[in-house]
Amino acid sequence: MNAGARTDSRTLDGLVDRALAGELGPDPRTRRIAVAFTTSQAVRHDGRSGGYRNEVLSLRLDRAVGSCSVEPGSLPAGTVEDCAGAEVAGLLDHPLTAVRVAALDAYLMDVTPHAPAHGAEPVTVPAGTSLERSRARAAAVVELLDAVAPGGTVLVVGVVNSLLAELRSRGHVALPCDLKGGTTEWGEAVGTDALAEMGRCDAVLASGMTLGNGTFDPLRQHALEHGKPLVMFAQTGSAVLPRFLGAGVSAVCAEPYPFFWLDGGPGTIHRYRADDGGTP
Repeated sequence: MNAGARTDSRTLDGLVDRALAGELGPDPRTRRIAVAFTTSQAVRHDGRSGGYRNEVLSLRLDRAVGSCSVEPGSLPAGTVEDCAGAEVAGLLDHPLTAVRVAALDAYLMDVTPHAPAHGAEPVTVPAGTSLERSRARAAAVVELLDAVAPGGTVLVVGVVNSLLAELRSRGHVALPCDLKGGTTEWGEAVGTDALAEMGRCDAVLASGMTLGNGTFDPLRQHALEHGKPLVMFAQTGSAVLPRFLGAGVSAVCAEPYPFFWLDGGPGTIHRYRADDGGTP
């Protein structure tokens, strides 16, 4: 996919091209993925009427783990086996977007791990129930929207009910949007076309899953052209998205594997802002 002419370096494909060219770190042809695995979960929090499912493809490169969320059951049979032991370069040129994103995430996580030296602000998600930890993460994410005045409208791309609740608790109006559509916990209709909704919002809060489904670059470009804050909350591509700070992305809440929902103990997420300097 990336063997032809170089693409815009400010896009996801352009970043992959730079990695393949060895511009971001060691030659990816010399690095191999040791472990490939998927994590599948079903969630139904106490006190909430609905639930949801997640599935994540993860690739381990030395100390780093890169991840990309996928639609449950959508990965072709044999994907994990094909990735284990493969050269990073080959996976960066894989036909599946999820594999390319997970490979790029692992590579960049290994090159520039989340650390204050690279512009990251570590934030502890305290121990607790899955719902308590979800709410704590939501508070840390929404704090990155400090440029939005109370009463401002925030387009939420990738519906997470804890984020919607946190936005409302701070006086914001939340516009939920997700490719799956449906309704929120409170019965509100969920839009399916984020770009069509961007004219109605003051800021955008978007999931890293947009990297895997191809909607990230159009959102980033629109935010850049219209000067709207775009904050990313990222389990998918947590080491990828900080590379777009200042190029349409204003802040990132990066959450590498293992994610908050996998354990009841304390964990760390990493926040980046475009104006902090020192970003990877």
